[in-house]
Amino acid sequence: MCVGLYVALPNRLVVGPRWLVPVLVALPLLPLSARKHRHPNDAPWVRYLTLGLIGLVTVANITSVVLLVHHLLNANVSQGRNLIYSAVSVWLTNVIVFGLWLWEIDRGGPHRRAGSDTLLPDVQFPQMENPSLAPKDWRPRFFDYLYTSFANGTSFAPADAMPLTILAKSLFAVESVVSLMTIAVVAARAVNILR
Repeated sequence: MCVGLYVALPNRLVVGPRWLVPVLVALPLLPLSARKHRHPNDAPWVRYLTLGLIGLVTVANITSVVLLVHHLLNANVSQGRNLIYSAVSVWLTNVIVFGLWLWEIDRGGPHRRAGSDTLLPDVQFPQMENPSLAPKDWRPRFFDYLYTSFANGTSFAPADAMPLTILAKSLFAVESVVSLMTIAVVAARAVNILR
């Protein structure tokens, strides 16, 4: 989905050839997605490749935000609708990407969480704090991390799940800054143009 959102951005918000980032993401993603689940005994390159792909999409999205703000401040922008569509695309990508980051870093990633090791969490969900409110043997699923990213991207602060480690706190902070730039600066300017 992030690849589609990136392709939908106008040329002025894309660095290099339009096809470069989608191809760099899609080619290694195909063999990774062929496997339904990752396991604790997977080769380390699988995790490194996954983190590299997420990192690539993150850098591309942050670059798009910087270009969007630069274009907004240094050009005569008169097309508010296009600006809003671009801001929505960047913001949605931000939510998805940071949901993936949280999914991949919490307790070593999905492959480590599936193992028998008990690892300390990077993100604490309410169900972990109050097990009586959760089904027996509850575990966070990808949607839990995506929701956490969505809540952080809209409120600029963790809503229910709390970051516990420096890495998780850093991810929450970066996501909040990108969302704030996208929503506050770009969207506000676009709405002003539409008037």
